[in-house]
Amino acid sequence: MDPITSDTYEVYLEELAEATLTQHLQRSNYSKIFVLVDDNTEKHCLPKLNSILAKHIDHVLKITPGEEHKTIQTCYALWQQLSNRGADRKSLLINLGGGVLTDLGGFVASTFKRGIDFINIPTTLLAMVDASIGGKTGVDLGSLKNQVGVINQPQMVLVFPELLKTLDTRQTKSGYAEMLKHGLILDAAYWECLRTEKNFSTAGSIQKSIAIKNQVVSEDPTEQGLRKILNFGHTLGHAIESYFLESSHKPPLLHGEAIAVGMILEGYLSHELKGLSKLSLQEIKETFLSHFNRVDFEEEDIKDIIDLMKYDKKNAHGNINFVLLQEIGSALTDVKVPENLFQKAFAYYKE
Repeated sequence: MDPITSDTYEVYLEELAEATLTQHLQRSNYSKIFVLVDDNTEKHCLPKLNSILAKHIDHVLKITPGEEHKTIQTCYALWQQLSNRGADRKSLLINLGGGVLTDLGGFVASTFKRGIDFINIPTTLLAMVDASIGGKTGVDLGSLKNQVGVINQPQMVLVFPELLKTLDTRQTKSGYAEMLKHGLILDAAYWECLRTEKNFSTAGSIQKSIAIKNQVVSEDPTEQGLRKILNFGHTLGHAIESYFLESSHKPPLLHGEAIAVGMILEGYLSHELKGLSKLSLQEIKETFLSHFNRVDFEEEDIKDIIDLMKYDKKNAHGNINFVLLQEIGSALTDVKVPENLFQKAFAYYKE
């Protein structure tokens, strides 16, 4: 399967990923190789990596899995471990894990000694098609998503779809939400194909989603314009994810579960403000609700979620900026939304 190329790095899949990693380590002469894992990837994925590495892993670093551990405190502990174990500017950090781990590991590598090389090996569908691609690294600030970080590209991203066999269905569906988003914002034919696909985690579909995200990121690496379309569903979705993460009476939602709700809500806003047809809106709602359980929202929940949106990274000059759809496959950025429509969007979701 051909690599997906950007200006600064490439994404390799399956057998080509193995060969490329071996070649890269042989010619790079790293002083030390560190691998970052969590409890799950240490057990299920590290043996795969050990079987293909041509060079010895000097140290394995481990974090506790979960969004609640994507913090600057976790970074501090990792910086300390790197320092204590003799890491220098010629060391390499391989991030072996899901989106939390690749975001955090990329940030640790980008800031340790002002930057060391890192490679992402995503182990969840969400990380394969989204989190590990594009160079966004960082951590949360309390329950607020990705408030601290930098954009810095990895040396490469290596995708092994076989690692998805270690996931439960809920985790896989979380990544499926981002794949559907890629179709909604840029490729109507891909949306149509994917939304009825029962086996959506094939290497071909993964490659297609990576290619779509890579196309957008390559044209706008620092998110000045086009790259903003990747945030469709995320303005409300991130606020929902943060609210459920910090709530004592709500079960936490996975990223894709929250973004699925966000895409229905922002689909409604698209219909009201940008001409998305009623038929397309209903298709979006039916598609996501056929794969994701409906989330219950009380009036107080909705008020708090709307308040959380003021912390969204896309906001500027006090305005909440949305990505909305003109039609399936075509998105608009920096759209201002009247506040009275938020309650109507939640009412539409709950119908």
